Order: sequence, then C-alpha cells, then structure tokens
Amino acid sequence: MNILDTIDTSIGSYAPDFELPGIDRRVHHLSRYLNKYQAIAVIFMGNKCPYVKGYLDRLKHLQTEFAALGFTLIGVNGSNVLGRPMESFENMRIFAFKHRLNFPYLWDSTQDVTCSFGAKTTPIAFLVDQNGVVRYKGLIDDSPKDCKSVRINYLRNAVVSLLAGKEIVSKETKPMGTPLIWRD
Repeated sequence: MNILDTIDTSIGSYAPDFELPGIDRRVHHLSRYLNKYQAIAVIFMGNKCPYVKGYLDRLKHLQTEFAALGFTLIGVNGSNVLGRPMESFENMRIFAFKHRLNFPYLWDSTQDVTCSFGAKTTPIAFLVDQNGVVRYKGLIDDSPKDCKSVRINYLRNAVVSLLAGKEIVSKETKPMGTPLIWRD
C-alpha cells in the first residue's frame, strides 16, 4: 500500500478543474458543470467500498430531490486499479448499471484529480458552488453504515443552505470510509 501526500483542497478555495471520462463514454469537465448548475457535489467513491454501497440509495435520493433546483452529484472513482480489477472502468459501468446510478460516474485512472481534491477515503463529498468554490467537504451524513440511524445529513443540509443562499453551518466533517490506495 502506498500512502500519498495529497493537496487537501480547503473550504473557500477553488475546486480543481477536471476532464475525466464517464461511464457514458463522454468526457466530463467540472467547468461545464459550473456553467449549468448552482451546486455540484463531487463524491469520491469506489465499486468495492462497503461505505459507498451503504450510501448509494441516499446519494441517488439526494440527486433526485435537488436535480430540478440546479444541483447535480458527480461520482468519481480514483481507486488504484492495478491489482484491483473490481475498480476497472468496465466494472464501473457494471456497478453503475447494477445499482441504477442516476448521476454521472467518472474514472480518474491517473488519480491526479483525486489527489488534487485531497480525497483520502471513499466516500468523501466536496460541495462546490457555481463559482467553483468548495463550500463543504466531508461526510455525507453521520451514519455511514445504517441509514435508519441518521441524525445529521451533512451534505443534504449543505446543499439546502447553498441553494437558498444561506451560510453553511457545518462546513467540514472528518470523513469515514475506506482508505484510498495509491499507485506506486
């Protein structure tokens, strides 16, 4: 396992722009999303992460709930694919189809975008406003393993505040999940 120093994009700084292939076989640019949406949640995730699997229904619900209000969610897989075929691009497509993802799922094969954002675990959420500024980062909610035990919906609350033009109360939480393994 190779642990890599990441840049650690902070709250109030600009999100790193990216150009990544999606499972839809199109190239996705953060800058194009910024032109179209008021709020973009970039979720670093992996096919094999049990925390991600536990959050999938909640993420799909968030996308459905706020899509008409100028919000989109984007999944990014920045997992090391070497020696882990489950994280391959083809397996991402199978994963997305099986779980009926309703948001774009992008592949960061070089891990450059993942490193630039400062993602160290999956899942981790970065909420970006239409100017490209990171307004929230961290947990999706306070109960990664049990959706029935959720007390605080950190990401949802941040989205509601951002779309309403209000201050986000909890701007950063410590992510909990599967540590990313970096390429050598």
